[in-house]
Amino acid sequence: MFLNVEEIIARAAPLAWPVYLYNSIGSTNTEAIRLISDTDYTAPFLVLAEQQTTGKGRRGRKWISPFAQNVYFSLVLQIDGGLQQLEGLSLVVGLAVMHSLRALSVHGAALKWPNDILVGHKKIAGILLELVGNPIDICHIVLGIGINANMQASMEIHQQWTSIQLETGFPIDRNYLIAKLWLQLQDYLTRHKTFGFIALQEEWERNHLWQGKAVSLIADVNQIDGIVLGVDRYGALRLNLDGVETIYRSGELSLRLRDDSRVRLWE
Repeated sequence: MFLNVEEIIARAAPLAWPVYLYNSIGSTNTEAIRLISDTDYTAPFLVLAEQQTTGKGRRGRKWISPFAQNVYFSLVLQIDGGLQQLEGLSLVVGLAVMHSLRALSVHGAALKWPNDILVGHKKIAGILLELVGNPIDICHIVLGIGINANMQASMEIHQQWTSIQLETGFPIDRNYLIAKLWLQLQDYLTRHKTFGFIALQEEWERNHLWQGKAVSLIADVNQIDGIVLGVDRYGALRLNLDGVETIYRSGELSLRLRDDSRVRLWE
């Protein structure tokens, strides 16, 4: 079944933001950023595609995007509350994605700091946030989300992965999934804007798959080994390093599970 804008909007009521659907596009995030600079397009709006030819993940990694199988989703928001509105934002988006997957019977979906949703050791969804403009003034944020929906095989992916169909045994209606995700995002983004990430910090930690686990934090060629304590009120990672709590913020950091060195997870 192909994506249908009218069906998505009807299922996501009362939300009625513009939705732009492409048959094939380089990247929904790249197109969203292009539309921000066009005065004919006003945020909030949503960019979807059946296929991405140059889909991207964190740290410039390629996001495999076969035609009419998965969800390639970029929501554009205007941010006018300064840096406070950006604190922990990617983690809040992760909560919305996780709950959308659990509502579709992917009960094992859980979070990996900072931007991934896993089922066990397998990645099922990822998040890429891109900022456009001055964060201390009025700016835009693109919430890019990729979800493996009905993909069952790919020779291009060299990491452990899964999909909704592989986990549940049946194909998912992607129109329903997108509408569900859109509504979950609206709920979590409203709470985040009203109360800040601190109001969602405990919920995020409860659903962090690696909470209390031994991990390695990779920054370029450097490796830091510690135990995950959780996250702080801004969404930064809290690690126990030989009895000392140390804070690490997102960016060019990769988190790996240390007690299973045979598994190299997507980052």
